[in-house]
Amino acid sequence: MRIDVLGAVRAVHDDGSAVELGGPRHREVLGRLVAAEGRMVSTGTLVDELWGAEPPVRAVGALRTFVAALRRALEPERPPRDPPRLLVTEGPGYALRLPRADVDVHHYEDTLEHARRRPSAVDDLAAALASWRGPAYADVPDSLWAQRERARLEELRLEGIELRARILLDRGDGADLVAELNAHVTEHPWREPAWGLLARALHRAGRQADALACLRRARALLAGQLGLDPGPELRRIETDILNDSVREEEAAPSFGGRLGPRTTVDLARTLALAGGDALVHARRDRLAAVRAAERTGDLLLTARVIGAYDVPALWSRADDPGQSRAVVAAAERTLDALGANGPADLRVRLLATIAVESRSADATPEEAERARRAARRSEALARASGDPALLVFALNGVFLQSFQRCGLAPARDRIGAEILDLATRHDLPRFAVLGRLIRLQSASALGDLDAAASHAEAAERLAAAIESPLVPVLADWFRARRAAESSATDAAARYRAAEERLRTAGMPGLHRGLFPLALLGLRLLHDRPAPTDHRLDWGPYEPWARPLVLLAQGRDADARTALRAQPEPAHDHLQEAMWCLTARAAVVLGARDIAGRAADALRDARTEQAGAASGLLTLGSVARYLGEVDAMA
Repeated sequence: MRIDVLGAVRAVHDDGSAVELGGPRHREVLGRLVAAEGRMVSTGTLVDELWGAEPPVRAVGALRTFVAALRRALEPERPPRDPPRLLVTEGPGYALRLPRADVDVHHYEDTLEHARRRPSAVDDLAAALASWRGPAYADVPDSLWAQRERARLEELRLEGIELRARILLDRGDGADLVAELNAHVTEHPWREPAWGLLARALHRAGRQADALACLRRARALLAGQLGLDPGPELRRIETDILNDSVREEEAAPSFGGRLGPRTTVDLARTLALAGGDALVHARRDRLAAVRAAERTGDLLLTARVIGAYDVPALWSRADDPGQSRAVVAAAERTLDALGANGPADLRVRLLATIAVESRSADATPEEAERARRAARRSEALARASGDPALLVFALNGVFLQSFQRCGLAPARDRIGAEILDLATRHDLPRFAVLGRLIRLQSASALGDLDAAASHAEAAERLAAAIESPLVPVLADWFRARRAAESSATDAAARYRAAEERLRTAGMPGLHRGLFPLALLGLRLLHDRPAPTDHRLDWGPYEPWARPLVLLAQGRDADARTALRAQPEPAHDHLQEAMWCLTARAAVVLGARDIAGRAADALRDARTEQAGAASGLLTLGSVARYLGEVDAMA
């Protein structure tokens, strides 16, 4: 059995015959389960995504009918009483159990990732690109989930085209790519790397004048339409063509090399402290520098460029998860190539980068385990080195991997205290700020607001000295969190002012959903129902807020369904808050099993304040929510 979604959704038997999947709704259900990559999709989510905000009364029954029909189609010889093996019921929803190699989109993504790591897989990448039959999920054009997936996968398809061309050109082939790349840049004229690849292919084909004309077209287009100058890579290619010396990059690692990528990442590290657009551009330039360094084939340069971006990181949810994963993948490739005998300082920085960039809120269980292992290894190597700058960077990774369960604020405070001590004694002001902010968060979680306020003030003084405008934004949020304990009106006003400042700070991973969650915490503290304003963007916290919002609207049955569909909270700064929201909704709805599960997760955090590990908001004492659960017995 094979399922294809790179084009219209279809299924094919092992003998090549088509599977009769049924109508458009059947294919949409199957496609949505493919997009989940083996994870469970709840019945409520499927109903919402198939029918929108106003599903028909019998929507759940209709969904079950579609699932039953798909099971018969996918496993026609399964005896009626045997459980299905492919489309299975799991918890409150359904999941697709099929090897990744048997689903074209998963096979493509895996092949692309393999080719990123091993250029020798270029032929496999070409075959995977050839499996595209049109836009992904082409026959479910009106579904929002399909639109999102289609956009994401189209970007991966374009990356695959460019990666294949780059590998072929790097190994000395590629003269026959001209027509393909010409069509590619015509259809996607804003993809600057594609113009460079086309120019290289033209030069490879002996067409030096056409290659230079191609670069002039790119320059005119970028300047005329976007007001941008060509990037350094296009300028380098033009210089090489003028000198008739386009560099062919070797697949094997070499040593020595150009410092351009290192200079770029040093500048990005400086810009990151400025916040706002500068922070956004810093992240983008950092990844570009990493990719440029990898293309040189200089292993030590690549390791230095990846490890040089030691910008302190405080939040457990990435601003750009895709970008973070790309940096982690590059760090892992470089670490593998260096081997156990590589320079110890570079290995520490690569391992710390993996730990810092693998933010716990965004990581799969496997990624989280690799990141925790990297954090432990980087810390051990850094301690052995005796280098305080290496150790504070490694401890930043240890901190970001310290959210594996609830109730670990004391452990994080110890990490923050060591970072602060090292940074103060060895004149590392950026990490002194980080140490203060970690200790602020920990004191906030433990309810010691005076200590937290002291750390906030000290962090602001340090930030002023190094011109970091992001710290006062976080301090404003803390002051709103402190006001929440006493005055709902004052706290609400402070939260709104702090929200305006955070909105333009260039930290979407922190910003999205935070303000509605703060308002919800404020209402829970003062025994008021959840806010129901439809304009509030709950972001990643929507599944846990939704039951309480529905209860506030008097929609108890919908709230019960939403509660049953909740996934387990991410292991991040706000996991205690999410579990407390689950506990409160479960208590109100009489769901003893869910309330018990929430209480089990929260036991070790009994002495902490829910949500306050962020240093930004609070839902009140965890003990209060545990007491409500215990009162159900």
